[in-house]
Amino acid sequence: MHFDHSLLYLSQLKLLIMYPAELVKPMREDLTSVGFVELTNPDEVNSQVPNSETAVLIVNSVCGCAAANARPGAKIATQEGKSPDHLVTVFAGVDVDSTKKAREMMIPFPPSSPSIALFKDGQLVHMLERHHIEGRSADMIAANLAGAYDEFC
Repeated sequence: MHFDHSLLYLSQLKLLIMYPAELVKPMREDLTSVGFVELTNPDEVNSQVPNSETAVLIVNSVCGCAAANARPGAKIATQEGKSPDHLVTVFAGVDVDSTKKAREMMIPFPPSSPSIALFKDGQLVHMLERHHIEGRSADMIAANLAGAYDEFC
């Protein structure tokens, strides 16, 4: 019996990349349209986050709390007062390797989607995990981030 290794590879790849590109395109553009830069591989994460004076890194997601709370709150926070030098994002379930690298930088916090991390000189200084986002309004998320930006940026 002949076993097709390419089928096994494709099925494993589908497990890693959970969402088709056309589904997440508008969710990506929700952040990129206001200046966030997508980091789609670990090298980009390594070059952008540690080498920035300040950077906010959003682990984007298809979930409802990302759409209703995290992305709108992050966008509002960048429009008022101080803001990080770099606005970057990875997409959980799509940019698998870059998300893994981003989450390594967020240790000791467990993986969370969505999540928002603020870095200063490469060090994690503020973190919003999913449980800080879920059930809170976009304005509450924006106020939280604005306070962190005022302190660290």
